[in-house]
Parts: sequence; structure tokens; C-alpha cells
Amino acid sequence: MYIYIMSKIALTSLLLCVVFFMGITSTTAQNIIVNKPNKLIQPPYLKAGDTVAIVAPAGILKHRTDEIEKAKKLLESWGLNTIVGNHVFNQNNHFAGTDSERKEDLQNAMDDPKISAIWSARGGYGTVRILDKLNYTKFKKHPKWIIGYSDITALHNQVNLEGFESLHAMMCTSLQDDNISIKETISTFKDALFGKPLAYTLSGSKNNRTGTASGQLVGGNLTILHTMLGSKTSLNTSGKILFIEEIGEYEYHIDRMLQSLKRAGYFDNCKGVIVGDISKVRRNTTAWGTSVEQLIVDALSEYNFPIAFNMPAGHEKDNRAMIFGRTIDLVVEKEKSIITFKN
Repeated sequence: MYIYIMSKIALTSLLLCVVFFMGITSTTAQNIIVNKPNKLIQPPYLKAGDTVAIVAPAGILKHRTDEIEKAKKLLESWGLNTIVGNHVFNQNNHFAGTDSERKEDLQNAMDDPKISAIWSARGGYGTVRILDKLNYTKFKKHPKWIIGYSDITALHNQVNLEGFESLHAMMCTSLQDDNISIKETISTFKDALFGKPLAYTLSGSKNNRTGTASGQLVGGNLTILHTMLGSKTSLNTSGKILFIEEIGEYEYHIDRMLQSLKRAGYFDNCKGVIVGDISKVRRNTTAWGTSVEQLIVDALSEYNFPIAFNMPAGHEKDNRAMIFGRTIDLVVEKEKSIITFKN
């Protein structure tokens, strides 16, 4: 009887140990899976004969037919076909048509397997109003490049969380400028679309925080990133490199948004920050007292990741294309910064 009882105790102890160590192994494996960066799906690069859809998910296109015609001619010069959404030139107060009309054009383009890229006609405001109405079932079977910047950041966020790369690049209304003055904007857009390697050497800044990093590039317009906080479309920045740009804000607004992102944990596990154009900063009656660069450095002073200024991307004429969701190598020095997109 004694031997039987001891054997039973030993067996029970052994089983408890097995369960305990299995729990540790399972938890460890789970942590590895959670912390492992996810490689996003790359839509197929374009080739001659492919079709690009032009849609307007946000602001009104009043008196902008010339830019759309220029956009079509540009794509055709690259051997691409173009279709324009049925409601692109509709007008509904601030927007290019009603929410349902703008959503319909975008959804039709997402669902059509013959379309290889979706090019936003312009930004402005309005994409967030249709964001939760979109269905990605057919898009996932036939992924395509989503292209735009500014307000299109909302769409970039959602596409990223759905597991796909997207393209932060010029929009059709960028062609209000002559092609010579936006030569790099156009050429990098074409390179990104057709799969040529992207790499940029940025001019230096005394405010650069030196260092190196590697991670997926995410981000976009600071205001839109800020408005996504607390929603299901808020970006996961853990292990990633964040790009930000802005236009038409007061410096204290920029600081307020950065503080909000910081309090939400946006920068806790971030690998690096790239700052694009902060354009047309508004003058407040009470001066902020420092430059925008210094403001950003101060707001992020408690982190040790590299910060690179002077990325030519945003609301200026020189708006270089970037692939969101793509892993980049970032090297930041005081004299220059180098960004290399990995294929």
C-alpha cells in the first residue's frame, strides 16, 4: 500500500511538472509569435498594360478636371490603362460626393481583379467617414496598391492592419504643378509602382538623433494618426519606424498631438522616427519659442531611438514615394541620414 501511495504521488507530481513546463513553453512560444514582426503582403508591382483606378475618397474636386486629365496622360505614358470612378467629380458640400458614393467608387476598385492600383485624386478630409464601410474580402484575393498621402493616411492605417503594403506618394492633384518642378516626386512614384529599388539620402540636421534602426515603415499625416487613437484603426508601432508629416498647424497643436501619441504608448517600442515636411506652420499670438525640429526632439526626449529630419515627403512639391509596411534600414548621422527600402 505504501509503495502504491508513493507511486501515485510521484505520478501526480510528474504530471503537474509536465503541465507547468508545457504552460511555460506555450507562453514563451506565444510571446515569440506576438513579438515577431509580421511581413506584410506586397501587392504585385505594375507592368505595361495594367490598369489604375482613380477615385476620390475625401475632398471635393471642384475645377480640378485638368489635373485628372494630366494624371491619365501620365499613366498612359507609362503604358498603363486608367479608369476614373463614376462619382469622382460629384459634389456634396465639402466632399467629392456623398459618403456612399465615395465608398462605392473605392469599393468597386478594391473588388475589381483587373485593377492593379488605386490612386487617390486628392486628400483634404473625408476618408475616415467611409473607412468602416469597406470590405476587404475581394481585395485580399487580388491585392493592389493604395496610393496617396495626407487624409489617405486613414486608409494606409487600415490597409496596414489588414496585412498589406501601401504607397505613400503623390496624388492626381499634385499635377497642378508642372512636371519639371515635381520631377523627383513623379520619378520616385513611378519607381515604386514598377518595383525599382528605393533609397534616399537626406540632408543633415543638428537636431538629428544619431543611430541605426531596421523595421517596417508606417505612419503618415500627424493629425490623422492622432485622430485614429483609441479606434480599431490605430497603428501598431511596436518594432516599427514611424514617419510623420503635417501642414497648416500651430506648433502647440503639433506638440499636443505628440503628447497624446506618447501618452497612448505610441513611441514605447518604436524603433525610429522619420520627420517629413512640416509645412505652413501657423503663427500663434503667443510664440512657441523653439523651432518645430526642437519641439519634436523635446517631445521625444525620453526615448533613445534615432530621429531623422528632412525627409522630402508631405505637402511640398518634392514628395518622394515611400512604401508603408516595407522594412527599411535607417542610418542617422548629424551630416546626413540614409533610408534604404529592402526588397
